[in-house]
Amino acid sequence: MCVAFLPSAADAEATKIKDLEFASPDGHSLKLDLYLSPQPDSPLLVWIHGGGWRAGSKARCPVSWLTDEGFAVASISYRLTDKGTFPDQIHDCKAAVRWLRANADKYGYSVDRIAVAGSSAGGHLSALLGTTGGVKVLEGNVGGNEDQSSRVDAIVDFFGPTDFVHRTKTQPHKTTEKGSPVSLLLGGPADKKVKAAKLASPIHHVSADDPPLLIFHGTDDTTVLIAQSDRFAEAYRKAGLSVRCEKLDGAKHGGAVFYSGEQRKTLTEFLNMHLR
Repeated sequence: MCVAFLPSAADAEATKIKDLEFASPDGHSLKLDLYLSPQPDSPLLVWIHGGGWRAGSKARCPVSWLTDEGFAVASISYRLTDKGTFPDQIHDCKAAVRWLRANADKYGYSVDRIAVAGSSAGGHLSALLGTTGGVKVLEGNVGGNEDQSSRVDAIVDFFGPTDFVHRTKTQPHKTTEKGSPVSLLLGGPADKKVKAAKLASPIHHVSADDPPLLIFHGTDDTTVLIAQSDRFAEAYRKAGLSVRCEKLDGAKHGGAVFYSGEQRKTLTEFLNMHLR
């Protein structure tokens, strides 16, 4: 375990604790990094990294600055597609939430209310985690702590895919072709693994008890088309749920623009509204 200190705008030091193991399914060590605000009992945001479910790392956490706003952040890992196929990834993410609840007193953050956020593949997993509270087949028993809930109170989806069935029609090179990211995730082409594709799609889990949702998506994103977020937001509206979709004009798939300026303000306001 490594402990470091991050500069804080509040003239106090935020603490970073690296490589805390929260589970080891099939001997594969899953770890998380904690960014602790100097403010006691800070609400928690769980960050899930992107990378097409086959790459990426918890080490890059573009929202760690939330410690300056009085939030704790946990950047988590999960099994990539060279280690497992769906639903392993969502089982791992839910295991992290349960572990974070079980260890809140030890590290001093609050889990009265938790948000989940992520980008791209992490945005997908965040949206899926948030919309599948109580869905037993997606809960799993990774890491134990089964007396703890994996439910969250807010979702922030940065340009994540949310409807794999629809995406087979608009982006077959991402979903059905051999070696494509979604086919690797599902263990086969999404148009052949339709049941798994639906189970893995947040849009097919939207229900009246789902938490508030904030979406960020670039209008010029060609990696995950903005129609994915449009459809997801509309499903939320039809269910009578709280949703806000921020479209960044001219933005592509990722970049600092999503985590700075007006977007930073919007994210902070959303978390203050739903976690405090």
